[in-house]
Amino acid sequence: MVVFPSMVNGLGPCKGGVIYWPAQSPGFGVAVTNVFSLQHPGAVDHGLERNPGMPYSPECFDRLRINRSAVERRAATLPARRSVKKDFQAAWLLKAITCIDLTTLAGDDTPGKVRRLCQKALHPVRRELLEGLGVAELGLTTGAVCVYHNLVPIAVDELEGTDLPVAAVSTGFPAGQTPMHLKLEEIRESVKAGAREIDIVISRAKVLTGDWRGLFDEMKAYREACGEAHVKAILATHELATLSNVAKASWVCMQAGADFIKTSTGKEPVNATLPVSLVMVRAIRDYHRLTGYKVGYKPAGGISKAKDALAYLSLMKEELGRDWLEPNLFRFGASSLLGDIERQLEHHLTGRYSVAWRHPVG
Repeated sequence: MVVFPSMVNGLGPCKGGVIYWPAQSPGFGVAVTNVFSLQHPGAVDHGLERNPGMPYSPECFDRLRINRSAVERRAATLPARRSVKKDFQAAWLLKAITCIDLTTLAGDDTPGKVRRLCQKALHPVRRELLEGLGVAELGLTTGAVCVYHNLVPIAVDELEGTDLPVAAVSTGFPAGQTPMHLKLEEIRESVKAGAREIDIVISRAKVLTGDWRGLFDEMKAYREACGEAHVKAILATHELATLSNVAKASWVCMQAGADFIKTSTGKEPVNATLPVSLVMVRAIRDYHRLTGYKVGYKPAGGISKAKDALAYLSLMKEELGRDWLEPNLFRFGASSLLGDIERQLEHHLTGRYSVAWRHPVG
């Protein structure tokens, strides 16, 4: 019988991989950390309380400089040395399913397609596979269903009577090049339609021009417009030019009250990667150390294979700990990942790989 392990053998504290260049203390020539949270005692942990944000504090991030080569070396070790097999692998793949935001964001989305996607989210793995794994009674579902704003009512209607939340992309997704008042109204309308999670896109121009205060004010306005709905801040990391910008944008969004920070829209040439993810989760770790509040993480775009999901779960376990292996703090933004996971689970039971069309997503 396969069960969800609380941890995987061999996963422990991270080792190696210095991420931040040290800054020189003026007049002394002594290297000191430029990670603001490490200069202060750890805050009291607030458990799963929602991140309320904090006052705009550029001193938390303005000295951050990311050592790209160290990041890439550290990230490259994850797939190579964090390998799980057999029942452990099956258990971790089942865990990955619970953290998927099952997504359709295409021009040909229809009400029928969204309804099928919702049913797949409620029943992500075929019944006979769950019975074979001994987990048929767990009530396994994905973490959420993510759609465009105009299809939120369809998804809400299809999921009525369940606890599965609907997430809506908003604020002029994917480019974010619409007037601010329209962005805020789009958020309010999605929440009014029943969306419980809002995936917003930040203005990349504010990052590229160093307008950190402007980005903070923008993100804070998005958070207020969301009300009780949780807000995920999409950084579109490929368009931010440097890993230092990624780290700083992560800090600003968390200070402004983001519940999650998210890598990508899925529409960029390069979306989620392990090096970018490492930078962002280190920012989450430092923010938690400083404030005591836990912020979620969502890699999105380009994660289509089960082995990729395992690498990201290992990253979260090593860098942030067991709490970040639950859907309230970790999500995959994916459309085809679920099909490959189901295929791997069938192989685990039968020893044979099935063709992809046996595992449709929606």
